[in-house]
Amino acid sequence: MDTAMRAQATVDLAAIGANVRALRDRVRGAGVMAVIKADGYGHGAVRVARAARAAGAEWLGTATPHEALELRAAGLDGRILCWLWTPGGPWAEAIRADVDVSVSGRWALREVVAAVEETGRPARVHLKADTGLGRNGCQPADWPDLVADARAAEAAGVLKVTGLWSHFACADEPGHPSIEAQLTAFRQALAVAGAAGIDPEVRHMANSPATLTLPAAHFDLVRPGLAVYGLSPVPQLGGPAEFGLRPAMTLRAWLANVKRVPAGHGVSYGHTYTTPGSTTLGLVPVGYADGVPRHASGTGPVWIAGKWRTVAGRVAMDQFVVDLGGDAAEVGDEVVLFGPGDAGEPTAEDWARACGTIAYEIVTRIGVRVPRVYRTAPPERGGGAPSPGLEAPLAGTGEGDG
Repeated sequence: MDTAMRAQATVDLAAIGANVRALRDRVRGAGVMAVIKADGYGHGAVRVARAARAAGAEWLGTATPHEALELRAAGLDGRILCWLWTPGGPWAEAIRADVDVSVSGRWALREVVAAVEETGRPARVHLKADTGLGRNGCQPADWPDLVADARAAEAAGVLKVTGLWSHFACADEPGHPSIEAQLTAFRQALAVAGAAGIDPEVRHMANSPATLTLPAAHFDLVRPGLAVYGLSPVPQLGGPAEFGLRPAMTLRAWLANVKRVPAGHGVSYGHTYTTPGSTTLGLVPVGYADGVPRHASGTGPVWIAGKWRTVAGRVAMDQFVVDLGGDAAEVGDEVVLFGPGDAGEPTAEDWARACGTIAYEIVTRIGVRVPRVYRTAPPERGGGAPSPGLEAPLAGTGEGDG
């Protein structure tokens, strides 16, 4: 471990693979699409995608077209779905790269047809139904027309409807009445498509929480995102271990300064914290420019020398301070912001609770100034020291990041 570094995020690729296998075991009979959007939830898209594929993920999912094209450029083969399109997007490039594309409206279908004319290659299309989330997807009133247009294009050899899909609004709140309502709406959308003659390869609706808690939503394919990275999307029901998952990211830094200060000394901007007595302050050289939430000011937990500490005062752009009380510390001592929790260190969920947010945001916001280091062998439990299998740090967020 290069302790001369300011900070780093260690990504446990063995955990990624184990998580994908655990999810596959949970949804026997359905395929798994590992969602790799947002630079693999901050973990490094290409490296995570390779680990997920090796563990048996039949599909990869991305939000933006450039994320899908990045995976193809890095040599990722097999099925990839991209779903967040805007007018004028790189439809032709995606079709040439053999990427399945999502269509939520007739405007998008027209652009797909134009791209097919440009490339001379038929497209693979997933039609998305809005079953109640109110974001992307085709409304029920417009669904029959979209289905009819897609079926006509399919009959003409322009495209193949390979998927029908939707997305939950409240799957992370088991028992919410919208869940059953959306399942009913999706089944109705499937019936309309079937009556029009569309026979897709896959029907899919389940995100991470539905994958873990709602077997009725598994259909032919599930789309776990957060769970692939070993975090629980339903922490009110259980942490990662309760679902057979292991958090893959550990974020650490090293103290950049240690000093004694007297009682009543102000700490960081605005002096929202003043020392209650003579104490030792440690400077942690990461801040909100690195993805540490400013909302963690005064609340964010860290692990130093076997003890939980709390951010003292405001998180600044590049740094924050920890009051170490009467404990000794030295410049270069390790600070773990979050990890799997094996040694008692905080987890991403602990940070989420401290900041009033969700674990998704904690890991995805870790920025490009924090190098990713990849662990390819299972770690030894219960210790902070690195085990064999660490690959060299990569600049920025790692290989092929988006």
